[in-house]
Amino acid sequence: MKYKLIVFDWDGTLMDSAAAIVHAIQASCRDLGLRVPEEARARHVIGLGLADALHHAAPDLLPERYPEMAERYRHHYLSRDHNINLFEGAAELVKDLLASGHMLAIATGKSRVGLDRVLASSGLGPLFHGSRCADECHSKPHPQMLEELMSEFGVEAAETLMIGDTSHDLLMAANAGVDGLAVTYGAHSHAHLLDHGPVACLHSVPELSAWLKRNG
Repeated sequence: MKYKLIVFDWDGTLMDSAAAIVHAIQASCRDLGLRVPEEARARHVIGLGLADALHHAAPDLLPERYPEMAERYRHHYLSRDHNINLFEGAAELVKDLLASGHMLAIATGKSRVGLDRVLASSGLGPLFHGSRCADECHSKPHPQMLEELMSEFGVEAAETLMIGDTSHDLLMAANAGVDGLAVTYGAHSHAHLLDHGPVACLHSVPELSAWLKRNG
């Protein structure tokens, strides 16, 4: 086993939520009378903590209005929540990794409340040994989430793999000295992910599963 600890991003990596996040960002900006970001700009901030995401997606928004924007974002995102599902095969992938003896964790830009809610609704909560959220740590690409998880489980950087769909995930991995594995079916494009030096760039959950069986 090369990687004792495998850390997943959530949105766009395990859950097919990127489109809903983009819609919620754009609708929230519209509600507040702000310039509505193009889809590419809204997609780029997926995975960041809330304050960083709002700073980039809505640069005209004053910081004192962040709570107002956050409330509108939650309203629009939760209105579509019932239609957001795990990627096909994601649950089976996590179960297979657990059965093979890997320690599993999540490092996400979601809040703790948001992550706990989707872990419960998806049924995946009991399969993960640990998690870190953006309201508990520095936002990606700061390495704090990974550093804390490695410390918690006594795992070295060389024994850790970060899997994500954005450059924020790959930069966090690099900052923590761990390998980053990219998936292209989420928020960021294949070409953009390649620019950040992943150990591989995979295009589907079955490809991800096969890669992990060969190299994990």
